[in-house]
Amino acid sequence: MKHKSEPAHVTKLVKYVLVGLVVFLGLICLYCGSLLAPGSRRADDGATADGVDPVLGGYVREDGDFDDLFEDQEHNPEVPKSIPVCDMRFSELIPCLDRNLIYQLKLKPNLALMEHYERHCPPPERRYNCLIPPPIGYKIPIRWPASRDEVWKVNIPHTHLASEKSDQNWMVVNGDKINFPGGGTHFHNGADKYIIALARMLKFPDDKLNNGGNIRNVLDVGCGVASFGAYLLPHDIMAMSLAPNDVHENQIQFALERGIPSTLGVLGTKRLPYPSRSFEMAHCSRCRIDWLQRDGILLLELDRLLRPGGYFVYSSPEAYARDVVNRRIWNATSDLLKRMCWRVVSKKDQTVIWVKPTSNSCFAKRDPGTIPPLCSSDDDPDASWNVFMNACITPYSGKMHRQKGSGLVPWPQRLTTAPSRLEEFGISAEEFQEDTSIWYFRVFEYWKQMKSVVEKDSFRNVMDMNSNLGGFAAALKDKDVWVMNVAPVNASAKLKIIYDRGLIGTVHDW
Repeated sequence: MKHKSEPAHVTKLVKYVLVGLVVFLGLICLYCGSLLAPGSRRADDGATADGVDPVLGGYVREDGDFDDLFEDQEHNPEVPKSIPVCDMRFSELIPCLDRNLIYQLKLKPNLALMEHYERHCPPPERRYNCLIPPPIGYKIPIRWPASRDEVWKVNIPHTHLASEKSDQNWMVVNGDKINFPGGGTHFHNGADKYIIALARMLKFPDDKLNNGGNIRNVLDVGCGVASFGAYLLPHDIMAMSLAPNDVHENQIQFALERGIPSTLGVLGTKRLPYPSRSFEMAHCSRCRIDWLQRDGILLLELDRLLRPGGYFVYSSPEAYARDVVNRRIWNATSDLLKRMCWRVVSKKDQTVIWVKPTSNSCFAKRDPGTIPPLCSSDDDPDASWNVFMNACITPYSGKMHRQKGSGLVPWPQRLTTAPSRLEEFGISAEEFQEDTSIWYFRVFEYWKQMKSVVEKDSFRNVMDMNSNLGGFAAALKDKDVWVMNVAPVNASAKLKIIYDRGLIGTVHDW
């Protein structure tokens, strides 16, 4: 009997051991899970309640925690151990704006429509997985605000613009530096004086072009080296300075090296990557754009981008020259803009300023069949990524027509005031304010972490690769930086909130 009971006893013992082992492993998993849970902190990290992220609930990493990120790479074969450096031939490569690629792929863009300056991205087999090298002898850029007026020549080794524009005070080569006196094609005596002159033309209080904070976002097309945008900054005006990668190579590179908000772009066949009603003012100083082509489609693109009551500042020979050719262009332009319901508010010397209507009332008074027509109701004025321009006028919504204006408060209050267009995303004013507060906390923590390892004034040009509502940029308002807020294509509609806060940004397909 004794020998018969031994197998049953052993089986029962093994069962207890297995159950005990499962319970033990479960307790270990529960303990480890509590350490890694989003809402908890490690007992030994020394963090206080102040170090807890109010959104994720997790602790804010201490300096040593970042070492773990690099250790993880050793066990993650998808993460490259190193990235090769491109050949020096590619030190100025801009992949989707590479004119050599157009020739090599035998593309046939319409040169008259500036298609060759628009984006043409290489196919996968022609893309470079390497780091773009800096120019030989590259130096750490001069810090802002000194960089507004001078940069190292070796960082942008192109000086032909200095000789080509020597009579217009664009830039001057001075030893190992390039200086920027602040001049432009139509403001040889300096952008600062030109800006005051524009404010006087518009009869703004105290000769301030910001008009009490009501002029905040400006689009400067054909910006050159962006001196106009540079001298708007002291007026609390943020300009998106825009120029193509054309024969005047490196205009935007000079602007960015100076620390001035700017980007490559062209008024060609496709909409600029900004939502409707983003700017209070558009500016063109001898930008050499044919505004009359294709039924005025380029002026209609400006109309899409300007807010109700927005201004178009145009400094060009057509505004003042008395010869036959310029008179013909002026008359045709004036007729087109009258049909678009724009009106001249000031004209002096070389500059004319038009203003866009604040409501749809004027459109109803036009004769039937007037060109350009109003856009159809199925046209989305905020769609801007890889979308062709339309030769039509974007009418206001019923709400905007009734309020006869953008409804935005002046800067800087608009930075933290919930804009009405939040309703389109189902976001409440309370959620907007919570997002703003969260980002102020995060940026404070970022800055605290970096303060001990980064030199003062090391940052000037900042990019937020997924900007959402712009909370990150808003939290940096009191720092000497500017932020290019980038909205991914699948969230591009939210870029209108960025602009309604008085910030700037663009759409990009990462």
